[in-house]
Amino acid sequence: MSKIILVLSDALRYDVAKANMGFLGHLVESKQATLHKIIGELPSMSRPMYETIHTGLPSSEHGVVANSVVRLSNKPNVFQMVKNAGLTTAAAAYYWYSELYNRAPYDAVNDKEIDDVSLNIQHGRFYMQDEYPDIELFNSAAHLVRKFLPDYLLLHPMGMDYHGETFGSDSKEYRNHAIYQDAKLAPLLMEWRERGYTIFVTGDHGINADGGHGGTTPEQREVPFFAIQPNGQGRGETGEVVSHLQIAPTILNLLNVPIPSTMRHEPLAFD
Repeated sequence: MSKIILVLSDALRYDVAKANMGFLGHLVESKQATLHKIIGELPSMSRPMYETIHTGLPSSEHGVVANSVVRLSNKPNVFQMVKNAGLTTAAAAYYWYSELYNRAPYDAVNDKEIDDVSLNIQHGRFYMQDEYPDIELFNSAAHLVRKFLPDYLLLHPMGMDYHGETFGSDSKEYRNHAIYQDAKLAPLLMEWRERGYTIFVTGDHGINADGGHGGTTPEQREVPFFAIQPNGQGRGETGEVVSHLQIAPTILNLLNVPIPSTMRHEPLAFD
């Protein structure tokens, strides 16, 4: 059984990640990692995709159809299934995750730092500002790994989304932030691999030149899916297209947690 870390970089576009994330590119080029393309589910908005990625369901089925829908998830999801299996969950993430899987609405004081084994996200470090520094969030995630060795950890930085919405996807600010994330993640990825983690790096949606997302164009939908295994083996760039709907069953499969019947898509295989 492998432990899993999902790095969900908000608004990380496929082409921008491939062109600018040099260390991840090195792992792919040397076949220490696998790269797929995801053509994202719709709408290409954040809260619906958070729920899609963690339930394996499209938005019309899980019901979180817009960012304005503020409620707990009512479908079987990764955090719930992992916790119910007696394993440990953690997240360093935007507060909407707390509202989806722990408590809604979010209490900025009581819910900011959570260590409660009765909750779906048992160890949580949450933030509310879109411009919250990614490096601070990365350090929170690294601390959670070193302190609790969670079986499933979500790391959800908002920096790409913030720079994309502020400056547009064709801006130096957006592109350079992909370089920044890659450089700051690189030593952590190696540490986590050495600790036996399988690490996935992906995005919930892309973004267009106007700084918008929610629609159907490739710029708004196409995101990367990097897979880094603890054995250091990968398939390189596959040219294959996979689905957001496969992420949840893939995580549960690797954790040897039963996959609920609602997650109908086949888990990804990396051997």
